[in-house]
Amino acid sequence: MQPASICFGEEGRKIFDEHQIERMLSGDEAAFRHFVEEYRTYLYQVVYSVLHHQKDAEDVTQEVFVQIYLSLRQYRSQGFKTWITRIAVNKAIDWKRKAQRRKEELMELPEPVQSVQTVENNPEAPYLQKERNEQIRNKLNELPSGQRRAVYAYYFEEKSYKEIASEEGVAEKSVESKLYRAKQWIKKNWEEEER
Repeated sequence: MQPASICFGEEGRKIFDEHQIERMLSGDEAAFRHFVEEYRTYLYQVVYSVLHHQKDAEDVTQEVFVQIYLSLRQYRSQGFKTWITRIAVNKAIDWKRKAQRRKEELMELPEPVQSVQTVENNPEAPYLQKERNEQIRNKLNELPSGQRRAVYAYYFEEKSYKEIASEEGVAEKSVESKLYRAKQWIKKNWEEEER
């Protein structure tokens, strides 16, 4: 016998019924846990189909459940599975855009030294790259400590403003401000040295 919270639609597919949604809306934690168990795999697969990265898909799926919980009152009984799928796809696309922006911002940072043109068959290329990476690390260590931590967390550990703010015990705007000041400092100091 099937649980009371699930009924079957066309072609025998399980659908979440309105009673279960009402229980979640009323704050029933057991109902929400049941929903998470029921849709965890499905929503992970939706997110993974956009991101193609296991860890990112796991992280985004967690965010999807939080968003669904926060948005339940906005659900208008017009296809629950379609509604949660749209939330999952939108969260995954947002995550992908943020990751792309990070890469672009990192590419905009000036190089600490004039880059040496390397050719694939150049035997010195790995050594030159290692030296360049060491120079970048040394330059980043010159940043003021709060800005340096924010730069490492955001660009290299790929943490969100929210995650960094939580770890640092500051507001998200403070993290944004630190990253902005760090980029300005890097541009000013590195460009002066290259002249």
